[in-house]
Amino acid sequence: MFYGLNNIIKKILPKRLFYRSLVIVATPIILLQIIITVVFFDSLWIKANKGMTRSLVGEVKTLIDAYKYDQDNKQKILDLYHENFDFVVTIKENEILPKTKTERWFSPMDRSLRRELKSSFGTSYWFDTTEYKELVDLRIRYKDGTMQIFFPKHKIAPSSARIFALWITLPGFLLIGMAIIFLKNQTRPIVNLAKAAEKFGKGEFVKEFRPSGAKEIRQAAYEFDRMRKRITVHLNQRSEMLSGISHDLRTPLTRLKLQLALFKQQDVAKKMGEDIEEMERMLNDYLEFASHQKNENTEVSSINDIIKNLVTKYENKKVETDLTENFEINVRPNSIKRCLSNLIDNGLSYGKNVKISTKKTLNNLIILVDDDGPGIPENEYKNVIKPFYRIDKSRGQNKSGVGLGLSITNDIVRSHGGDISLDKSPTSGLRVKISLPF
Repeated sequence: MFYGLNNIIKKILPKRLFYRSLVIVATPIILLQIIITVVFFDSLWIKANKGMTRSLVGEVKTLIDAYKYDQDNKQKILDLYHENFDFVVTIKENEILPKTKTERWFSPMDRSLRRELKSSFGTSYWFDTTEYKELVDLRIRYKDGTMQIFFPKHKIAPSSARIFALWITLPGFLLIGMAIIFLKNQTRPIVNLAKAAEKFGKGEFVKEFRPSGAKEIRQAAYEFDRMRKRITVHLNQRSEMLSGISHDLRTPLTRLKLQLALFKQQDVAKKMGEDIEEMERMLNDYLEFASHQKNENTEVSSINDIIKNLVTKYENKKVETDLTENFEINVRPNSIKRCLSNLIDNGLSYGKNVKISTKKTLNNLIILVDDDGPGIPENEYKNVIKPFYRIDKSRGQNKSGVGLGLSITNDIVRSHGGDISLDKSPTSGLRVKISLPF
């Protein structure tokens, strides 16, 4: 029971920190205003309204009694009530009370007036508080006709209610407005930290990040900044180390190739030369795999334009495109070009036709690369993304490469905060699905 209630509350409550904090601050203010309003309305306004209504009904009853028993000064009585009580009295002979009820059941003023009139006049009355803005139309059965009395509405409605409503709402709105300003200032550092972490997670270069906000938020921001710098230093050191390895390894490989050129046994030299060339390819692919994440600036680029420019390099190859509307997202263009180039090269190496298509979902851009090659067994989908992993039985032993194409592609896609998955293509080959967030 409590678990279900907890889930319902989670669904109703806002998801963002700013709005949750606003609910925490605003709810006590609103509840306090409601309690004060109810207490004031019940103990002060209703009692004052009841006392004023009872006094007015007493004045009306006194007027009717005086008018009924004083036969000589009837007009004088009406004039005195008009002068002292703002009553406008009209005697209407041979007229009955209206049958249309105009009482508002939700109005405390109407309920109090009806209650007091009923206790004094039974059912011989009728009143209307809605036809005139500042007046109440009251009619009492008198002999064969009616006595119509117009009196000001403020005689039965305390004016303090409006002033109270004004003073109870304005401070409330003022407090909530101040809370919104302060909460914005408190949540802005958290939002900035989240944006910086998101950019860094996508491999984007975070230019300037200044910790701000409360002490705890500053501490978290400082720790993130230190972690970011340590990771950046580590990546730079790795790139420098690989550059040194490249220089050190290329020199002995070149000497070996020169020595093989002078080797008399050409059949042995040919086999050793093939091994050296494979070592060079492995070295080049490994360097590309390890160093492709250098700080390439991200920019808003058109994925369709990147694909079109890339396809022009395969003029004599069967590379088909099915591009929908133009998409522009924040990416590193050279990395995306390398990623797609690896997939096209793989598709053309193991098949004859490659098709690239794009589509848009709610939050992601989808790129599909299909080929008509032999495909990959489903149980090997996770393995082929690993570095240096090859499936010789299904993808051919005579193909060049050291098994880094899909690894580099996966690394590039992940560094953009995206996702990559493998499936069977409509042409029974391999389908590579790339999802890039907007």
